[in-house]
Amino acid sequence: PSPACDNRGMIGERDRAVRRPSLRERGALLLGRATGAATRRLGRGGGTALPGLVAGAVAPGLIESLAGQLGAGLVTVTGTNGKTTTAHLLSAIAERAELLPLANSSGSNLERGLVSAYVDASGRDGTVAEAARRLGVFEVDEAALPALWPRLRPTVAVFLNLFRDQLDRYGEVDSVAEGWTRMLAIRPFGEPPVLVLNADDPSIAQLAEEAPGRVVTFGIADRGVGRTLDHAADARFCRCGGRFAYDAVFMGHVGLWRCDHCARARPRPDVVAHEVRLGPDETVVHIGIAGHDTELLLPLAGLYSVYNALAAAAAAHALGIRGGLIAESLAAAAPVFGRQERFEIDGREVRMLLAKNPTGLNEVLRVLEISAGGAADGPLTLLAMLNDGIQDGRDVSWIYDADIELLASREIALVCSGDRADDLALRFALAGIEPRAVEPDPERALAVALEATPPGGRLDIVPTYTAMLTMRAMLAERAGVAPYWEASE
Repeated sequence: PSPACDNRGMIGERDRAVRRPSLRERGALLLGRATGAATRRLGRGGGTALPGLVAGAVAPGLIESLAGQLGAGLVTVTGTNGKTTTAHLLSAIAERAELLPLANSSGSNLERGLVSAYVDASGRDGTVAEAARRLGVFEVDEAALPALWPRLRPTVAVFLNLFRDQLDRYGEVDSVAEGWTRMLAIRPFGEPPVLVLNADDPSIAQLAEEAPGRVVTFGIADRGVGRTLDHAADARFCRCGGRFAYDAVFMGHVGLWRCDHCARARPRPDVVAHEVRLGPDETVVHIGIAGHDTELLLPLAGLYSVYNALAAAAAAHALGIRGGLIAESLAAAAPVFGRQERFEIDGREVRMLLAKNPTGLNEVLRVLEISAGGAADGPLTLLAMLNDGIQDGRDVSWIYDADIELLASREIALVCSGDRADDLALRFALAGIEPRAVEPDPERALAVALEATPPGGRLDIVPTYTAMLTMRAMLAERAGVAPYWEASE
């Protein structure tokens, strides 16, 4: 057993049907690998989805084949916000625990993305090297998880949060929660998975009532970082029909909740954050894990980063990894691509902060508010980008549910860009922030924003998902940084 783990017995001793890939599956994996190589060679992306789509079409059972080879278990990470960062942090912890994570680290979180990760990791015989030490760490789209659940048979399942996001695709949050509830009623497992739940999100915490086995919870206990309930809060009513009441709200509807109409209330977290001090670039937090309390300098800004770190810590704790090692790993973690990632361009620092729904944008705005409050030499320089691609959601009316007014009292040099640059510019103008420029073309918008940033200063870029991919590629090329599909490996 690894000295990094308190209890390796629960890792890898699952009732899994371990089988070698069939001839058809091996051929499908080889075809997928060739597809990925061709995609990258032709400059059509990183091959993070198409190889899995092709391989999965040839051999539909590849997900089961992958899951059956992971000797250290399999973790799914789902929720509206924070999947990529949480999975990245958990992978970093697993590496320090002498495990070998296999992850869809590029953020491609549908079945094709998971299969693409298998394509990249498999050898010519279709098997994964050092399978006994392999831990699957897969972020999974919240709407796709129910169909994949009985096929992946996770060891640990992490549920982060549930916010309104892409209503034209997901529908209201209640429909996603109902899908998860039905999913948890499926019991194909020899040993049920450990559910890792956000105690502070009532939509997530109530999943414990359907838990087939052990539950590990995480949350924040510092009321000093509380705030008023956002007008865009998505969970207002308990399962009994009563309205939630809060002793503290941390973001959206997430906080110290209770229902005065029934006995439901926020459970006491197993992994908890105390004394949270938010800074413009980093966060100081005390994290308690099974009685082990550590002050941690987390190299990420924002309260949402604290939740991501807690979720990763709780998942690692569920896997039996020592609390001290978990804290060390989190302190050393680097940002994942597009999420607080930094670049040096023309003598200026460029920071990218992904925002794709009202709650996520509100948290980014609070990070920018702290940054602007600490700026001693000039205004906050901001490039905001709004796209309406399939992966973003066609309906962009969600920008009116975000509290952009938070920045109205700050001095801001603002450039708006993206497919819906005019809509975004109007939203900022209604919040009392007049854009310096509105430039739909991302390359020209970046040039204007960099020119508005003083030498030695910082440009913050806040894009939606597809805009982030476009802008990240441009910044990586100019800064001499690897493409995201390589940087995330």
